[in-house]
Amino acid sequence: MNLPAPSTVPVPRHHVLSVLVENKAGVLARVASLFARRGYNIYSLAVAPTHDERFSRITVVVDVESAPLEQVVKQLNKLINVIKISELDPRDSVERELMLATVKADPEVRHQVMSLLDLFEGRVLDVGHDELTVTLDDHPSRLDDLEELLRPFGIVDIQRTGRVALPRLERGPS
Repeated sequence: MNLPAPSTVPVPRHHVLSVLVENKAGVLARVASLFARRGYNIYSLAVAPTHDERFSRITVVVDVESAPLEQVVKQLNKLINVIKISELDPRDSVERELMLATVKADPEVRHQVMSLLDLFEGRVLDVGHDELTVTLDDHPSRLDDLEELLRPFGIVDIQRTGRVALPRLERGPS
C-alpha cells in the first residue's frame, strides 16, 4: 500500500465533537458560553433531541487552532448535564449539512443552474421570475463546491445548518 508523503496528508482544521447532553432548558446556553469564555471558535453548532427524549445531541465543530481538543473535552466534562463526548474522525463518521440558497436565475440561465443542481443531486424548492431557491443536503465539502459554482450566477441569500455527524457503522462478520 502506497501512503502519501507526510507533507501531502491534509492537516485537520476542525475538531468534530458529538456531545450527548440532558434535554433540559439552558444546557445549550451553558455549552455555548463555555466555548465563548475560553475563546474557542465555534465553526458550526447543531442540536436536536435524540431518539430518547431525555437527551439531545450537540454536534459542534471547533477550530483546531483556537481549541486544543484535550482542553475542550476537559471543560465539557465539567458541565453537569453532559453525558458523553465523542470526537468524530471524518474518516470514521458520516457527516451532513443542509444548504438553502436563493440564486439569480433569469429564464436564459435557469437551465444552467438546474443542470448544476442535477449534478449535485440538489433540488429547486421555489421559483420566482428571476430567482430560484435551491437546496442540497450532503457532505459539507460538497456544499462548499456547489456554493462556489453558484456564485457567478449571483447568490441573493444563503443559509447553512451546520454539520451533523454520527460514527460510521461497523461492517464485517457478526
